[in-house]
Amino acid sequence: MSEFIFLYRRPAKNWTPQQMQESMQKWQAWFKKMEQSGHLANYGHPLEPKGGRVVKDKKGGYNDGPYAETKDIVVGYSVITAKDYDEAVALTNEHPVFDQEGMIEIRPIFTM
Repeated sequence: MSEFIFLYRRPAKNWTPQQMQESMQKWQAWFKKMEQSGHLANYGHPLEPKGGRVVKDKKGGYNDGPYAETKDIVVGYSVITAKDYDEAVALTNEHPVFDQEGMIEIRPIFTM
């Protein structure tokens, strides 16, 4: 089995408390499914949707981000185990981020 990082991207949105609760229940159900099937290596963490910096050089030069012109921002990540890319893609089926106009970027984790 290989490990893949799932980077969750979606447009910035103001959530009502009820919407947030409903969303969290769907995410928790998806994580539970991944855990029970042996595909969840690490839950990961949600990321603060505001702020962030991109460091550009050794001297610490940076730009503020995420940027206003960026439609989809990374809102979190998880580490998933799968036999290959095809299985990793199949595991995104029914993920709640798609209900939020989002997407999942899948990247293999390089083992050293």
